[in-house]
Amino acid sequence: MPWITPRPPSVPARTSGFPESAEPAGPRRPSRTPRPTRRSVLVTAVGAGGAALLTGCSDAGDASGAIAEVSLERRMREGAVRDSEELLERYDRTIAAHPDLAGRLTPLRASVAAHPAALAFVEPGRSGERQASPSASATATPAPSGEPVPPKAADALAELADAERSLAETRTVALAGAPGELARLLASVAACGAVHAYLLTSTPGA
Repeated sequence: MPWITPRPPSVPARTSGFPESAEPAGPRRPSRTPRPTRRSVLVTAVGAGGAALLTGCSDAGDASGAIAEVSLERRMREGAVRDSEELLERYDRTIAAHPDLAGRLTPLRASVAAHPAALAFVEPGRSGERQASPSASATATPAPSGEPVPPKAADALAELADAERSLAETRTVALAGAPGELARLLASVAACGAVHAYLLTSTPGA
């Protein structure tokens, strides 16, 4: 019978006492919040400053636009007042040179005399304080200065009609660039001037 060498008994391998898939539980390190970089801080600051700057520029732009509009209206109104006063003086000179035309010209002159007060500029917030120019009175007063009046009554009327028509055309062109209220007013006085030009050149009673 052959000799068989006995095998030593197997000893189970020692384990750590934890499942193979598990690791011993231990204190977990807290996750670190990434610190902002200098670049990101600068970008954020520039963005906030830019937004504030744009807002400030927008406000300043609105204010500048309002000031510019008031300045434009003031210049246009002052120019329109001067034009009406010059036309009024022309009526005065014509009536002084041709007293027989007073009955025909006085109603038209009274209409022109009302224009300077209506066209006068009033500072914002002070509405209702327009004042008529001293020359815009209802009574005709001879004006010593200015262009001479034609000696013939018909020529004097034609010249006055040309002045009315020319001023009406000028105001019709100007109203396109005028602020709302002034544009409506210029349209009204321009239409009035066109009617005056027609009445001055038409035959009375025709």
